[in-house]
Amino acid sequence: MSEDRAPDSLPPDSTEPNGKSNTGDNKKVNSLDGGVPATDSVKSVGAGSGTPMARRAAVKAMAAATGLVAITGKTAAQNPQPPTPKPQSPAIGPRGTATDPDLLHPRKDWPRKLSARELATLAVLCDTIIPADDKSPAASTVGVPAYINEYVSAPYDGQMRDLVRVRGGLAWLNTESNERFGKQFIRLSAAERSQICDDICYLPRTKPEFQAAARFFDLIRDLTAVGFYTTDAGMRDLQYIGNVALPKWDGPPPEVLRHLGL
Repeated sequence: MSEDRAPDSLPPDSTEPNGKSNTGDNKKVNSLDGGVPATDSVKSVGAGSGTPMARRAAVKAMAAATGLVAITGKTAAQNPQPPTPKPQSPAIGPRGTATDPDLLHPRKDWPRKLSARELATLAVLCDTIIPADDKSPAASTVGVPAYINEYVSAPYDGQMRDLVRVRGGLAWLNTESNERFGKQFIRLSAAERSQICDDICYLPRTKPEFQAAARFFDLIRDLTAVGFYTTDAGMRDLQYIGNVALPKWDGPPPEVLRHLGL
């Protein structure tokens, strides 16, 4: 027996009862367990040998195979190692990902870009597009300007381009209001606001000097509609029922079929 071999290893020439060398099995160790033999080498550890070293190695191997902690000495018993802390998951974005939003743990997202003065003008414009009536509130009442501010403040190429258009359009509204009526857009009457909006509300028929303003109005009209009709108030205004079970299906109402010529 060599004097400088590792204390828990077997002699290179030891054999199993069937006469096969166990040298290869001795090399099958679990690198995550500090040299403890792997499960498939448990049988060979100590085979053909009654030495205390071989038995201790076998106990250690079986403990590793079953997930138990083997206490191999007084020092290990008196100085247990603290458990390895579980790695923390990386922090996700304000809403997780586009396909998996984290609505239970929202976080502060990008800063809003529109100023208080711009938001005031925007609110009046949104309410001109969707005013209050006997069925639903005005667009600003349900937070549409804040929704538009969040949208155009997002740090993405498309939204950054829209931010330039929205800011330019809001500035144009006040300039046009001052030229026509001598006051800011938020000070105009409903009829005065309609007069300006009528000139920019339909791009194909807009005069050349109002083309840029009409593109701005198209963007705000679309965002206002999306923001409003995805709220509870907007869905009630649409009489949207949603994904609910129906006791029976009667098909389209007769008036709808008549309108479609069916």
